[in-house]
Amino acid sequence: MTFTLPDLPYAYDALLPHMSKETLEYHHDKHHKAYVDTGNKLLAGTDLEGKSVEEVVKAAFGKNQPLFNNAGQHYNHLHFWQWMKPNGGGAVPGALEKKIIADLGSVDKFKEDFIQAGVGQFGSGWAWLAVKNGKLEIMKTPNGENPLVHGAKPILGVDVWEHSYYIDYRNRRADYLKAFIDNLVNWEHVEKLFNEA
Repeated sequence: MTFTLPDLPYAYDALLPHMSKETLEYHHDKHHKAYVDTGNKLLAGTDLEGKSVEEVVKAAFGKNQPLFNNAGQHYNHLHFWQWMKPNGGGAVPGALEKKIIADLGSVDKFKEDFIQAGVGQFGSGWAWLAVKNGKLEIMKTPNGENPLVHGAKPILGVDVWEHSYYIDYRNRRADYLKAFIDNLVNWEHVEKLFNEA
């Protein structure tokens, strides 16, 4: 299975005013495409060729850094586009809301801690809501790393590489994260991944 760049599940201007057409064009068409193209070159002729992106990510971690970086970012972005939708945010679905309250204190505390994880990730990386050993956890990872390589299943993630927000928010990462959690999150996709985890 070679990596392929998926189409965005919405129009380039569908996430306005929280994420611009220009950001999505650069982020999807240039950055994500580069991870796909480079990942495919690095995969060619290896014993990981034909494996799923999850398998490649786990197998390359700590063993083949260039392949891991590109496969990890491809995996992260496959979900990142799905984790957003026009007029997103709003109420967290019932069963997931109960689990957030049970494991993380409250929905407001979860949002605050999730934003803080993103703000506190030094340099490039991601903030996550993941399921580990049956419990929800907030995590942050550098670069293209993700919860898969730490024995967890990511159900929500936000990209805090500068290319994901600098056009729209300049250096105001916290404002971008607040806009993401309040106005962009596709809770149906999060709930689907939660149910699978």
